[in-house]
Amino acid sequence: MAAQSFNQTDDEGIARCWWPGAADDYVEYHDNEWGRPVVDDTRLFEKICLEGFQSGLSWITILRKRENFRAAFAGFDPELVAAFGEPDVLWMLDDAGIVRHQGKIRSVINNAARALDLIEERGSLAAYFWGWEPQMIEGDRSAESPVPATTPTSTAIAKDLKKRGWTFVGPTTVYAFMQAMGLVNDHRPGCAAGEECAHARNVLQRPS
Repeated sequence: MAAQSFNQTDDEGIARCWWPGAADDYVEYHDNEWGRPVVDDTRLFEKICLEGFQSGLSWITILRKRENFRAAFAGFDPELVAAFGEPDVLWMLDDAGIVRHQGKIRSVINNAARALDLIEERGSLAAYFWGWEPQMIEGDRSAESPVPATTPTSTAIAKDLKKRGWTFVGPTTVYAFMQAMGLVNDHRPGCAAGEECAHARNVLQRPS
């Protein structure tokens, strides 16, 4: 998310981060998804793939195509996606409902196979990613400070994933993934959803 520090308050007096604006679907995503901790492997795989598709685009563009992406990529089931072949790539390149970027489409198929390797090694994607959860806040998170685009942890995860053969997983992409999946809580101070996310993180049973 772009680096601004202020919240907005709607007509009902609910304070939230500035970035959803007034778009109903974006507000819904902010209020009920972004920053809430996720331990489901399919959702984790989906999100890191969609963050890769977002590179060079806005998240709202990807969000509004998400159901189309889910249909194209078999619900982001890594076992199913890893079995995709050249015919699947070709028909997806003709699918106007998704972002028709050949490199990113092939990246999802590659990363599905790499995800299966991680699951075999660590037991689950959740165990791998939550094993990177920062134990302290990285950088200044005061209300006046911008939210960073990368952190030392996101840089380390990106480096490790690339070493494992993943693609389209740079530090910025990984940090956006961490924010969305609740590995960090980057809602701005005073945001109502941020308080709910903090509670969800406090009671979460971390995967091992």
